[in-house]
Order: sequence, then C-alpha cells, then structure tokens
Amino acid sequence: MNDIIKHSIRFVALVIAQAYILNQLEIGFGIQLMVYPLLIFLLPFELGLIYLMLIAFVMGVLIDAVSNTYGLHTSSLLLFAYLRPFIMKVFSPRDGYENQREGNIFEMGPRWFLFVFGTLLAIHHFWFFLLEIFRFDEFFFILQKTILSLPISYMLCYFLQALFVSKPKER
Repeated sequence: MNDIIKHSIRFVALVIAQAYILNQLEIGFGIQLMVYPLLIFLLPFELGLIYLMLIAFVMGVLIDAVSNTYGLHTSSLLLFAYLRPFIMKVFSPRDGYENQREGNIFEMGPRWFLFVFGTLLAIHHFWFFLLEIFRFDEFFFILQKTILSLPISYMLCYFLQALFVSKPKER
C-alpha cells in the first residue's frame, strides 16, 4: 500500500478513535487515554521537522475542535513532534536508521519502542496535564494523572501496533 494512503488512513482512524471514543471515556483517578501521538511516531524517519509539525498541528486542531479542549491536544502534539527527531537521535541504534522506514515495534524492536515512544509519550502527557490544570500548587495531581495515564496509553498504543501495523517481509 502506498505510504501516503496508509498514513492518511491512520490519521483518520486515530482522530476518530481519540475524539469520539477515548475522550468520552471516564475511567477515574484522572486517567485519560491518548493514542493519537502514535501517528506522529509512526511517520517515516526521513520526514522533515516542518512536515511533522504541520501534520501534528492539523491533527491536534481537529481533535481539539471536536473535544472542546482549546489547544491542549494541539500544544502537546506539537511538542511531541518537535522533540521526536531529538529523542530518536539520542536513542538511535548503532547503525542508524538507514535500513528502517518507520519506528514501529516490528522494525525497531520492543525495547527501542519502550525507550523512545515511552519518553516522548511521558513528555506529551506531562505537558498535556500541566496545561490542563495550569496550577503549580497542583503539581502532584499533575504527576498523578501523568503516571496513571501513561502506562495505559502506552499499552494501548503497543497493542494497536500489534493489531494494525504490518510486519516487515523477510528477505
């Protein structure tokens, strides 16, 4: 399948899943499930920062418009997209990324995915909840929401990849 069509389908599916399903769930303890950063993470390695930021902006604005969150998703997704190249450079494999097309669990491995996506998702969640609450005297509540939401969102993203991302063909 053409990469543009594949990423467009992912874009639409994740926006719909986030805006109409996951944002409507009330789990309790401040837990909020967020899977839409997975799209930005699964974009090709060679995609430039400007394109990453543009895609993140459009996706965030769409989710914010449906969810009435006034820029929370846009801001946190833009931070995610901006930091993606830097975090990937820090955790790059010894041989680099020249043989891989995207950073999924099948091409890069679950350990790499845990470190890179986990770091980016933690930053995303912390920024989201910091802006949502916007009070430094509630810092421990922000941490609580981040710590409780992060592993559930991570596992949901992990399982979504296992279900919907195709495994690379053996050579």
